[in-house]
Amino acid sequence: MTEIDTDEAARYRAKMAKRKAVQDAEVASKTVAKGLLMINTGPGKGKSTAAFGLALRALGHGWRVGVVQFIKSRATGEQAALQSFGDRLIWHIAGEGFTWETQDKARDIAACRRAWEIALGLMDDPTFGLIVLDELNIALRYDYLPLDEVVARLTTRRSDLHVIVTGRNAKPALIEAADLVTEMGAVKHHFSAGVKTQAGIEF
Repeated sequence: MTEIDTDEAARYRAKMAKRKAVQDAEVASKTVAKGLLMINTGPGKGKSTAAFGLALRALGHGWRVGVVQFIKSRATGEQAALQSFGDRLIWHIAGEGFTWETQDKARDIAACRRAWEIALGLMDDPTFGLIVLDELNIALRYDYLPLDEVVARLTTRRSDLHVIVTGRNAKPALIEAADLVTEMGAVKHHFSAGVKTQAGIEF
């Protein structure tokens, strides 16, 4: 371990004391408490994974969490793990598979409408603190649900409800309505090098 001389240590303490004062003032200036509309989008891996991590955090604080999976039809490791929280987690796999698997637009639209109705029911239940709408962005991208209706309903939900929406190609209107938008970048992906989808990593 590198030794730090007395003068350097003193300069560091003074610098960090100034930094702490700035950070404390910044934190103290934030006074609004509200339910957030959050979006995880972009071409990179990890959008749903991050949302399920947030679900775990919420469960750790004693909240009830609802998950509705649009499009997807496969059970995941996150679902199996989080269901250990019992009825504090409600998880609906409402999709019938990716669009290239079903090859039936009417069926895809019907499945997304059913998923949206489930989501509306969860959002109307005051016992839930967080709702994850997994791959809703994909349903909106292909116009399986009316964008105006979805944005209107999400922006008029009860004021203390947090909602996170995942999926590539988030629509500009939804991005505009959101409080937090994170775009996952695609720097490098093992799939491009021929590595297959693996349980525990992709699902």
